[in-house]
Amino acid sequence: MSSVDYLAQFQYVLPEVIVSLAALAVLFLDRLALRDQSPSLRALIGAMFSATACFFAAFWMSQNKLEGSIAPSIAHLLPGTSLAKQLILLLAIPTALCACDSKIRAHVGEFFALILLSTVGMLFLVSSENLLMIFVCLELATLPLYLLACFDKSDRRAPEAALKYFLFGGMAAAFTLFGMSLIYGYTGSLQLPVIAQKLAKIGPEPLLLVAITMTIAGFGFKIAVAPFHLWAPDVYETAPLPTAALVAAGSKLASFVILARFTALAFSGHRGTAFWDSWLPGTAPLLAILAGSSIVIGNLVALRQTSIRRLLAYSAISHSGYMAVVIAGNPTDSLPSILYYAFTYGLATIGAFMVVTIVQSNRGNDATGSFTGLSAQSPGIALCLMCFLLSLAGIPPLAGFFGKFYLFGVALRGKPSLELLWLVIVAIGMSAVSLYYYVKILKAAYVAPTPKDQQPLQIPPVLHVTLYLLAAAILVLGLLPTLLLNRLTTGH
Repeated sequence: MSSVDYLAQFQYVLPEVIVSLAALAVLFLDRLALRDQSPSLRALIGAMFSATACFFAAFWMSQNKLEGSIAPSIAHLLPGTSLAKQLILLLAIPTALCACDSKIRAHVGEFFALILLSTVGMLFLVSSENLLMIFVCLELATLPLYLLACFDKSDRRAPEAALKYFLFGGMAAAFTLFGMSLIYGYTGSLQLPVIAQKLAKIGPEPLLLVAITMTIAGFGFKIAVAPFHLWAPDVYETAPLPTAALVAAGSKLASFVILARFTALAFSGHRGTAFWDSWLPGTAPLLAILAGSSIVIGNLVALRQTSIRRLLAYSAISHSGYMAVVIAGNPTDSLPSILYYAFTYGLATIGAFMVVTIVQSNRGNDATGSFTGLSAQSPGIALCLMCFLLSLAGIPPLAGFFGKFYLFGVALRGKPSLELLWLVIVAIGMSAVSLYYYVKILKAAYVAPTPKDQQPLQIPPVLHVTLYLLAAAILVLGLLPTLLLNRLTTGH
């Protein structure tokens, strides 16, 4: 390939280049120009710089409709993957902004650089169609998160949570690599389209089923579905706010996109069946088991939590189960519904984590009692919290309601149709259970009497504005879902 061809293809990776250069720039800016400034000012400038870079990259992609191969045989940019990249960048913006009030006092530049580098890994991941590229991008997206998880030196539990995250991540990487190596041994190819053609000619051999199981198990860690979820509660509870937001939003969206592509493309000939009274081995029953266990475990264990951040972690596990339902039932048509649900879920989760962290920093802990009287002292923040939690519960007219409706509808339209009706019924039932623990928080905020000695919340202006924008986005996408849905279904 000539040098001109490489230069022509440079535009396909320009968003990744922009974010990568921003990571280097924020590192040098903090070290050289801001080293004598206060940590709060350094964090504010780093947050604004990182958010601006992500916005500019997303805006450039929205103005340039690009389709084609990125260094052929490595990745392929389709309308769906281009939109997935834009959504990841849009989720990275509030993730960066919420870092302006984090407890990071040292290595501020490194903190933002790691956030941006992890985002770069997610951007490359969603367009990858090569096994080696997928594995490298998974690690690029995940390795910075291990470091980010223990950045808060004031919490002694953070290093233990980060170590658990790292050990589980290393084991999951080994599972993924072993499964991919078996797939390569069967097909002799690293390209997903070629793998799909060759695997379609092979029957359900035991070793091939092992390869499928190992690969999906590795992805199961990334999306935190049961039983691969054990790292999530500790990390969500102790990690700095931006880290928890990045893990819950951008990382989950990117991981679900690549899982959907693997299931719909490479493993399309080995789907099996998952009727409640008839099971054949394949991706459908495996994902149905993971989805069902995540939905049940996530919602039931969340009922027992007193820490709201830990509650949100188990809630995230249940939401991973909801998204796994559509991949199990209808992997071919699952991408638009996954992107819509993962994006709106990410907005609500980032907002909820922001409110919880604000309350925790002002009142010392994140127990349910800390939210007592929130509506009286900060009615705007309480209203945003209600918007986020009710969206997570799937209450109309918020975006979470339409997201679940769309997700389950696509799952039931798979072939054979209504195959996973039993699992959708379980998911709807567990959604009703989730309403209880979300309303429990709102009860403390709106109904419980306000203590007389409670001090007003101190909220940075940047977080205030970000919270209102997130709440407005959730309301608008709930009332007018076609604003996003039309682009997801048409690719434009």
